[in-house]
Amino acid sequence: MSTPHHSGDHHGDHPAPETDHTHHPHHASHEHHADADTHGQAMPHDHPHSAMDDDHHVHSHGEHAGHSTAMFRERFWWSLILSLPVVIFSPMVAQLLGYHLPAFPGSTWIPPVLGTIIFVYGGTPFLKGGWNELKSRQPGMMLLIAMAITVAFVASWVTTLGLGGFDLDFWWELALLVTIMLLGHWLEMRALGAASSALDALAALLPDEAEKVIDGTTRTVAISELAVDDVVLVRAGARVPADGTILDGAAEFDEAMITGESRPVFRDTGDKVVAGTVATDNTVRIRVEATGGDTALAGIQRMVADAQESSSRAQALADRAAALLFWFALISALITAVVWTIIGSPDDAVVRTVTVLVIACPHALGLAIPLVIAISSERAAKFGVLIKDRMALERMRTIDVVLFDKTGTLTEGAHAVTGVAAAVGVTEGELLALASAAEADSEHPVARAIVAAAAAHPEASRRQMRATGFSAASGRGVRATVDGVEILVGGPNMLREFNLTTPAELTDTTSAWTGRGAGVLHIVRDGQIIGAVAVEDKIRPESRAAVKALQDRGVKVAMITGDAQQVAQAVGQDLGIDEVFAEVLPQDKDTKVMQLQDRGLSVAMVGDGVNDAPALTRAEVGIAIGAGTDVAMESAGVVLASDDPRAVLSMIELSQASYRKMIQNLVWASGYNILAVPLAAGVLASIGFVLSPAVGAILMSASTIVVALNAQLLRRIDLDPAHLAPTSPKE
Repeated sequence: MSTPHHSGDHHGDHPAPETDHTHHPHHASHEHHADADTHGQAMPHDHPHSAMDDDHHVHSHGEHAGHSTAMFRERFWWSLILSLPVVIFSPMVAQLLGYHLPAFPGSTWIPPVLGTIIFVYGGTPFLKGGWNELKSRQPGMMLLIAMAITVAFVASWVTTLGLGGFDLDFWWELALLVTIMLLGHWLEMRALGAASSALDALAALLPDEAEKVIDGTTRTVAISELAVDDVVLVRAGARVPADGTILDGAAEFDEAMITGESRPVFRDTGDKVVAGTVATDNTVRIRVEATGGDTALAGIQRMVADAQESSSRAQALADRAAALLFWFALISALITAVVWTIIGSPDDAVVRTVTVLVIACPHALGLAIPLVIAISSERAAKFGVLIKDRMALERMRTIDVVLFDKTGTLTEGAHAVTGVAAAVGVTEGELLALASAAEADSEHPVARAIVAAAAAHPEASRRQMRATGFSAASGRGVRATVDGVEILVGGPNMLREFNLTTPAELTDTTSAWTGRGAGVLHIVRDGQIIGAVAVEDKIRPESRAAVKALQDRGVKVAMITGDAQQVAQAVGQDLGIDEVFAEVLPQDKDTKVMQLQDRGLSVAMVGDGVNDAPALTRAEVGIAIGAGTDVAMESAGVVLASDDPRAVLSMIELSQASYRKMIQNLVWASGYNILAVPLAAGVLASIGFVLSPAVGAILMSASTIVVALNAQLLRRIDLDPAHLAPTSPKE
């Protein structure tokens, strides 16, 4: 077995059947080999957007667009500090609490001056947001707040300047309203976190520089300087800077970030490689065929951007309530103005109308949702669920199907020895010990799996064997001398190279392994096959419990993977999954989500790879495994900090509980306004009762306290995945 000039330290051979592209056209590696060949065609070159520099990210709650968590925090604290003297020097507050106003030259100007600063500084985000909602004809919370603080500001200055003889001193109400609303938005944004762009994370997969081959020597250049037909050198462990074809050399490439394939894929001279993938074991020379926006990675960026653009524009729950309340307040104010002008006086009409518009702004509504989200997010984080998008929290309770990516989600995404078959006269322990000794110097994932299996085996772990003369050949296997005997470990390419035939006593076992999609490695001693091991992507012990618990809740479970059909079906049958999508090309995962949606199903997608990013964005709820890539996490509305798929159940439980609290808080907060507005308008004036601004403020405070206390009850909810979906003892 020949050894390449740079043997590296990776295990050479892919487990059968995936490596053997020629003789096994339907197996997984061939499918992914085809993936690389089709990337260029799948992504149109004349796409109108530049994937590298476009910013298509759409905030899930548009009212925050352009505003940062730090901005709301800073404006809240300054507004709170400025509000204290405004409240203390307010005649209405002094009358309510029964104290004498401090008096000194200029003291009467403290509320209007500081109130104006609060209005301009603290109120600007709401004024801008309200204007945007007005322009888009989508009234919501921002417009409601903007209307109330503007009316309070104008009415208070009219009173301060003594114009018209009105008593509409709302400086303290204005100050508290701005401060409370800033607090609500700060709490919400802090809980959700500022979601950074998935497009930036995708771009980060590309190296900044490449080694360009010029006249036999290499020169380091920026990847932006690469052009089609350039030749670049990609060393072991380095990322491919552009799509291209291997001119010289062969290596195994880690394509998991792009294709989702759990095993490194062997690429030889003439094969296509994709930008962003990693040459794991050898150095190769590549002729560039696509750069920049024409690469497969850029195509994935475009799909993420398009999916973000087409994501639901549905307003969040609080925004819908605020929109209804806005029209309620506006219509009530108009009716109040007309009626009081007819039955009373213009002065009465102004006072009552202004009072209606100010009281209509829901202090409690401004805190109702943010408090629930903040507490929900805090509770979720303790159980490994990071909520980035509040709409994801709301939608999760309505999910019909959870679509799991297989590799790294339902499975561990790492190789594990799942079967050992020894020939006559050889024990399993001896076989594993020999294979482990031969593989000890390799860093290949398959080698690490064999070493780990030997360490866990009672007999193999006791045998202390050392290897010398280690060498590896990509796509074939490894060779080493163990206790003076030559040991080979490899797959079908190695067997063909040395004209070796699997002993009849092993064929039934190895055929069964191959039939379910497992990789098969043979161990050869002095030219004779003495056994084989099966290597597979191991199913997580929690996956079975997660699938069953979801189905018990009436939620369907589907699985999607780029692996071969027999691999996917074996996993699907083992876990009892309702629907399996196998041999799905990276660019088609997004399409599969759309197909489920076209069937009227609400989809939650769970994944961890770059190729999952468009699907995560397209689904009603995108859930990224935190152990996955930055791209997947940036594309998702929810990130699972652990790799436990049962955490999806925590999300469903939290969604249902938080939605109940949201509804309860909205009913209470809106109910206060619905009752207070008619009273402030004077519907009971005929019997001598009119709700004064002072009493309205007290009721407002009481309503806010009730909402805050109700939200705290969320802390009682048990979100522990182990309780929601306990695993059976055998797992």
